Amino acid sequence: MPRHSPASPLLSLPGAVPAEAPDEGVAAHYGDLFREQRALADGTGFVDLSHRGVISVTGPERLSWLHLLITQHVSELPPGQATEALILSAHGHIEHALYLVDDGETTWMHTEPGNQEALIAYLESMKFFYRVEVADRTDEIAVVHLPAGSITEVPEGLVVRENPHGRDLFLPRADLEGFAAAHGPAIGILAMEALRVEAHRPRLGLETDHRTIPHELGWIGTAVHLQKGCYRGQETVARVHNLGKPPRRLVFLHLDGSEVHLPPHGTPVRLASEGEEGRQLGFITTSVRHYELGPIALALVKRNVPVDAQLMAGGTAAAQEVVVEP
Repeated sequence: MPRHSPASPLLSLPGAVPAEAPDEGVAAHYGDLFREQRALADGTGFVDLSHRGVISVTGPERLSWLHLLITQHVSELPPGQATEALILSAHGHIEHALYLVDDGETTWMHTEPGNQEALIAYLESMKFFYRVEVADRTDEIAVVHLPAGSITEVPEGLVVRENPHGRDLFLPRADLEGFAAAHGPAIGILAMEALRVEAHRPRLGLETDHRTIPHELGWIGTAVHLQKGCYRGQETVARVHNLGKPPRRLVFLHLDGSEVHLPPHGTPVRLASEGEEGRQLGFITTSVRHYELGPIALALVKRNVPVDAQLMAGGTAAAQEVVVEP
């Protein structure tokens, strides 16, 4: 079984409601989901991501070594520049998603909760004679997310991974409660998930299954560099990019707001015209309630589903917007 990080001490804050899988260990919300979403969209507060796995890679050859293993071009990654990358199977299927930054001496990355052990095992198996050291830092380092537009001053000495969606701080786990007291309000993971779905951003284990390739989710360009050298799975990436189309595509769905319950992950997606007995064309990957848009979702559907087709997620009507072109 994957080893998850310790439960966050911030679960003791007033109003904290524990999150469910895959985000056990942190708060889903602190009592007011829509207020927390608005705060995050306005650039205030922070999100406790201390349940995510944290890995460090040290050694003089760390960047050139990582460059050989991942989908991103990192051999000359400048200190402080954030990037994201995937590790693929030999057939090009997504196995790991990494969110990286290098501080000039160490490459830091965070990954999905409980995924760090499998990722470290793979990295260790690929060390060979390279001068690198890989370490699980999850027990001592927590990730905290500051949203885009936040004016919070980062404590001195922290590693910061800044990107268009905000800043990820690699914070000593022992400092988490003090950080919360100084830089609140704390915002739950559900608010961050709602803004993620709104921005059409995929997440490993939710938008992916055992056969997902990067093209299906729009990860080409952001996590996959098309002009770099060989890495495992590159043949599939190049072939699909140059010669074909992926078998499925990510879509954004506006769900019928009159329904009480959101369709959970895995709910079948069908043509509305065929009803609940029609052919399954895909499945819901993430569904959320958004403070402005109402119930929305991401789904993975067959590429040939017409872009103007009205869909159904289980028994819920759904209107689609294109994320990945068919």
